[in-house]
Amino acid sequence: MDSVRLKTERDLQFLRISGKILSRTLLLLKKEVRVGVSLKHLDNLARAFIKDEGAIPTFLGYTPDGAGKPYPAAICASVNDTIVHGIPGNYELKEGDILSIDLGVTFEGYITDAAITVPVGKISKDARRLITATEKSLQNAIHECFPGNTLGDIGYAIESVAKKAEVSVIEGLTGHGVGFDLHEDPSIFNKGKKGNGMKLKPGMVIAIEPMFSLGSPYATIARDDSFKTKDKSLSAHFEHTIAITEKGYEVLTA
Repeated sequence: MDSVRLKTERDLQFLRISGKILSRTLLLLKKEVRVGVSLKHLDNLARAFIKDEGAIPTFLGYTPDGAGKPYPAAICASVNDTIVHGIPGNYELKEGDILSIDLGVTFEGYITDAAITVPVGKISKDARRLITATEKSLQNAIHECFPGNTLGDIGYAIESVAKKAEVSVIEGLTGHGVGFDLHEDPSIFNKGKKGNGMKLKPGMVIAIEPMFSLGSPYATIARDDSFKTKDKSLSAHFEHTIAITEKGYEVLTA
């Protein structure tokens, strides 16, 4: 537990503001998703809105471990078989696409992180099943976020939904602690056994982010540092930043 940086009530006050700005940004972007809209347009909207709110897009200029260069955008925009870290360029959304939008917001030095997957026009039944399962797994995981429960309880909740929906949990990609930095301890795995792993404690702030695919659970790294499904099957991603409190949990990015 020594490596996990607990947050005070004062910290949470700033994180709540960060989370509200983030959730409003995602809502704005979700309303803009339609056939013919470019990913770059969505990124520009996010940059302008976050700036107007007096905050900073966390991802812009961030260099994650293993990346060759700083990230060049405010959002990650991952289409179809791109799982995470898709760079928003000139690609225009097409009927049947599914788009995962991942976003971090920094307000007065405090960081929240969240993601949604949005259908573009009419999508296939399998794509709908994937999106529904991924979102449900996040909600089930959040309901495990009580003091005394474990990270294994969270992973089990996520994995159970994937198994029932007959979709795959992406291997090697996890959630994480967040708040003072974008990536903090602990890692939040999307698989687990009930009762196993670190116990949740008031003051912990974690980003839970299930990532599922319709096919292979394995990811490959593309030349632009994005992660894609190995078999090019569709993937979906949802994420919320959660504070563990004395009474239970608070979804900071709701």
